[in-house]
Amino acid sequence: MVSPELIRRYPFFAGLKHANITALADAASEQVEDASHVFFRENETLQKFFLLLEGAVAIVIELPDNNEVQPVSDQLLGAFHTQDVVVSTVGPGDVFGWSGLVPPHTTSAKAKALTPCRVLAFDCKTLLDNFNEDCEFGYLMMQRAARVIRNRLHDMHIQSLASAAT
Repeated sequence: MVSPELIRRYPFFAGLKHANITALADAASEQVEDASHVFFRENETLQKFFLLLEGAVAIVIELPDNNEVQPVSDQLLGAFHTQDVVVSTVGPGDVFGWSGLVPPHTTSAKAKALTPCRVLAFDCKTLLDNFNEDCEFGYLMMQRAARVIRNRLHDMHIQSLASAAT
């Protein structure tokens, strides 16, 4: 558990009832991670949702490396060389790992620390149980998660346009 006052400071949680902030605090733990720490990889089942307190995190998609020769046998086996493409950067006060809140809870990208980071990690099972008990709380949190998803899609769209222009 972390202090509810710590959570209350962040705009993502603005307007939630005290009981909701307390439920979030009960589901949270603080983590400190080194630069290059991978919080999760693409296609993993995610059980945590994160609030970045300090540092920077890249949301990354791995794509085949077009600068390397990819033998057909490697391609068939899925053993081709990849490169990381940053589609979004998360800063202090931002959340990431929304997949933990949205079924099927499978990640669509990788999250990697660019600098040393301090995060709050929220246990999604606990949160989802709370959402089932308090539907208004669940609705408000899913609205916020939808905004994050919309922003990530926008970032990916901009990234794809930039890639197409080069």
